[in-house]
Amino acid sequence: MDVGIVGYGVYLPKYRIKVEEIARVWGDNAENIKKSLIIHEKTVPSLDEDTATIAVECARNAINHSQIDPQNIGAIYVGSESHPYIVKSTATIVAAATSAAPDLTAADYEFACKAGTAAIQATMGLVKSKMIRYGLAIGADTSQGKPGDILEYTASSGGGAYLIGRENLIAKILDTYSYTTDTPDFWRRENQEFPSHGSRFTGQPAYFKHVIAAAKGIMKRNDLTSDDFDYIVLHQPNGKFPLKVAKILDFDKEKIEKGLITPYIGNTYSGATLLGLAQILDEAVAGEKILAVSYGSGAGSDAFIIEVTEENEKKRNKKPLKDYINQKEYLDYALYAKFKGKIKGVNLERP
Repeated sequence: MDVGIVGYGVYLPKYRIKVEEIARVWGDNAENIKKSLIIHEKTVPSLDEDTATIAVECARNAINHSQIDPQNIGAIYVGSESHPYIVKSTATIVAAATSAAPDLTAADYEFACKAGTAAIQATMGLVKSKMIRYGLAIGADTSQGKPGDILEYTASSGGGAYLIGRENLIAKILDTYSYTTDTPDFWRRENQEFPSHGSRFTGQPAYFKHVIAAAKGIMKRNDLTSDDFDYIVLHQPNGKFPLKVAKILDFDKEKIEKGLITPYIGNTYSGATLLGLAQILDEAVAGEKILAVSYGSGAGSDAFIIEVTEENEKKRNKKPLKDYINQKEYLDYALYAKFKGKIKGVNLERP
């Protein structure tokens, strides 16, 4: 039984801050930062934007693209590490805002930056078992970075939503595979405002090990090589890591470049892999194969083999990612700090 993507939607805030502006405040060398991270600017959420509002916009766009009745959605799962409530589901907000019927299952997922792909895997299982007709999986974040930390150059905001079903597929999900270990490279305890990370430790024993293992695992299980894929999209905490992994996996550079968007929008955390995949689907044609691999600190990776169908060309997404990337307004560091709530002791809701 074929299971796959019926429709998808994305959303990015319009505000941006450039690497040069952050570097100016902290006395860093902007050119060195840009070269080492391969990043130029990142998205910044407005004062009235959070993971819930981003998830709602993604979901509405996905439903419009799929042309399905939201009353037929049987599951809504929202993956994020920046849910607006500690105790209160983001998924129920999405359900209400999209006019979904109340006879559905809904939950919030968290596994650092791979919570969105974990949500896709869960909806795939429910759809394939025929427990539900359609499932909505979302990865969205308004990620945090401590002022002055290297993370501040990349931690951004945005999200993607995918409707999973069995009918009128724009892309089939042929297989999924996961690789998971207890590797504490990145963490944030309750009541801590900003995350901590293991600096260089987040690379070799964490990101690279898991992404490469998941990619190799799913290719081996399906007797495929890099030559069998037209595109590869990876979790992109910066612009450098995915390029290095693609090279290790013997993928030509042009196969990774289409979905590599972090240099222009930053690391959207749970939305990163889903947004990169959307960038590819916006132009992909029937028969093309995509290898998608996410990564979440703590640590784990989810891999997917995706094959595009003719339906994707017949039903092009009218709100492609490039429209959101190109719509932007730049902020200085002061406004950025205000929008991100980094200025303490100020009532931002005052008249």
